[in-house]
Amino acid sequence: QVQLVESGGGLVQAGGSLRLSCAASANIFGINAMRWYRQAPGKQRELVATIARSGTTNYADSVKGRFTISRDGAKNTVYLQMNSLKPEDTAVYICNAERTWATDYWGRGTQVTVSS
Repeated sequence: QVQLVESGGGLVQAGGSLRLSCAASANIFGINAMRWYRQAPGKQRELVATIARSGTTNYADSVKGRFTISRDGAKNTVYLQMNSLKPEDTAVYICNAERTWATDYWGRGTQVTVSS
């Protein structure tokens, strides 16, 4: 079982930056992939960024060029650096660990609010 704890959310003005952290209770290199999702009120959960065990990354079109997913294996932590934030980025950001092809673990989320 993998426990995930997100942190780093908060209130920022448009154009500002935040760095989210997701601390895992397991070696992240023993996990197939780590992902950041987000969910805003009235909207479906959206996949924001993925980092595979190999280090390969992928991003939603809406955040390309602004967000960067990275990892620190020594700390078992995955980060999401968010720059040039927009009000439409406002959401609960949720960390996900794909342990195997059939097993996923989810954090409880951290709120990001971007004001105009």
